[in-house]
Amino acid sequence: MKKIVWKILNALRVGGPVQLFLNSQLKEDGWFNSFYKKKSVGLNNEPLPWYTYSFIKFISPRLSKNFSAFEFGSGNSTFWISNKIKFIKSVEHDKAWYEKVKINLPVNAELVYKEVENDSYAKEAGVAGNKYEIIIIDGVDRNNCVYESINSLSSNGVIIFDNSERKEYSETINFLSKEGFKKIDFWGMGPVTPINSCTSVFYRENNCLGI
Repeated sequence: MKKIVWKILNALRVGGPVQLFLNSQLKEDGWFNSFYKKKSVGLNNEPLPWYTYSFIKFISPRLSKNFSAFEFGSGNSTFWISNKIKFIKSVEHDKAWYEKVKINLPVNAELVYKEVENDSYAKEAGVAGNKYEIIIIDGVDRNNCVYESINSLSSNGVIIFDNSERKEYSETINFLSKEGFKKIDFWGMGPVTPINSCTSVFYRENNCLGI
């Protein structure tokens, strides 16, 4: 009976999607759950960053409770990384989203609201004069955020740049290369959407991730 059912499904060209739903890496990653809920969550509804799955798996075991991070943009990535490092500060430009995220903010996370105008959003990483092991470029005004935050990166720090495949970021990527950063691209699908995307990590020698 089982063979007959699969034969019919394959004849209808839906056998592949059914197989992916029943037993696949996408199911284990929680992609179907995130797709139907339209939230960046895993299989058990745990928060996940909206990065590619390949990058999430790469960086997760390399994070340390000794790290501090600055994040442009906020959301489930804020909750996810706060469980793995000492401290994270995030800046958000969307007032409504800021109000929603800050309700359940972890004790080791700080979220501030800044408007994009006058570069107050992009310059927020340098306001306190702190150095961060990780700077995450995942909000608006990304090119400017890189230029304004690079001096807030610790000597062993790395930059996470999401959606780095977009043409509008090519100039910034070239800038980082000239500043001595190497780049590893992590292509693939991420939560919620079925599209192919790229999350990149920019690093120098003797970096905190050991790469």
